[in-house]
Formats: sequence, C-alpha cells, structure tokens
Amino acid sequence: MIKNQPFRTYNSILSVPAIIVLLLVCSAEMAAGTFHYFAYGSNLLGKRIHIQNPTAVRRGYGYLQDYGLDFFHYAARWRGAPATIVGQKGERVWGAIWEIDNSNLADLDRQEGVHNSVYKPLTLPVVLPTGGTLDCRVYQLVSNPCPLGATEERPYERQPSKTYMNIIINGAKETGLPEEYVTWLKSVQHNGNTGDPQLSLELEKPIDD
Repeated sequence: MIKNQPFRTYNSILSVPAIIVLLLVCSAEMAAGTFHYFAYGSNLLGKRIHIQNPTAVRRGYGYLQDYGLDFFHYAARWRGAPATIVGQKGERVWGAIWEIDNSNLADLDRQEGVHNSVYKPLTLPVVLPTGGTLDCRVYQLVSNPCPLGATEERPYERQPSKTYMNIIINGAKETGLPEEYVTWLKSVQHNGNTGDPQLSLELEKPIDD
C-alpha cells in the first residue's frame, strides 16, 4: 500500500531571488538589441540626435512613399512649428535611417514628447535606394494637419522657425539626401524666429544661397 507522501519543495524550483536574477538577465538581453529609426526633422543631423541618443549610428537614407513633409503645432524650444508627416498620394519624405540601441528607445520617445501626446510612434516601410524596404520607427504628430493645397500659402501656425529649418537642411546635406529635396527644403517658408540659443549655437549654420 502506498502511503500519502508529505508535500516537499524540490531544489529544482527557482527561489524568488533566482527568478529576479533571471528577469534582470532577460531584460538586459532585450535592451542589448537595436531598432531602426527614420528621421526627417532635426534628427537628420548627427550632432542633434546624439544629444539624447548617443548610440545612434547612421545606416543610410530612404523615403516614405505617399507621405508629405509638413509642419504644425508649436514647439517652444524651436519657437515655431515642428515637422510631421501627412498622408499625401504621390509625395515622398526623405530622411536618415539610424540604428539605435533599445536602451535609448525611452530617450527617443521622451525627445519626441510621446509621454505628453505630442508625437506618436509608427512603424512604416522606408524605401531604400536599392529598391527594397526597411521597417522603421517613425514619429507623427498626434494632432496632425491636413495637407496644404498645391497653391495654398503656408499659414503662420504651420511655419517652422529659421533655426529649425537650418538644422533640417544641414542634416539633409550631411545625410546625402537628393539635391532637389534639399532645394525644396530651402524653399519652405519659415517664421524668421531663432530657437533655443544653446541649440542654435551648437547646431545651426546659415542656409546656403
């Protein structure tokens, strides 16, 4: 006859401290990975993105198909409207592709104001010069505008500051974006304002004529 055996705790069962260590190891492994980020605004410029995302490595450039570059909202740091992407058939938004450690993901989200519902993250296919695509993290304003008409003048509330546009243009050149796109960026009407003096001093250069 088999007698009832008392309940025993086996050594194979992980203790609470061991579980905590295992979770920390798993979290560290996840943080050690990377993600791809598509930058079309001030983060085109290496000096700018590295302020809050030091692990960012430029991996090339590409474009978003059927999106247009626009500006909306108001950013006190820039004293003008920041960039966003709007759905627009036939248009393209060119930008830089950065590979960033997962450890900087929260930093990038904070920079883009995700916690304040300023921007929201999306995952979109970026078309590469080779013709392939790469899924990248992209940010879009939560309160996004409708596309401007072809002949519609840019209203003041949709004008970026001069400082902001200078940095975008410098970043576009640094990234090696197509010359015709850089020329179009130079034509965007800005409000003439200068942004944060520290950022202006570190990042801004005059727009070439």
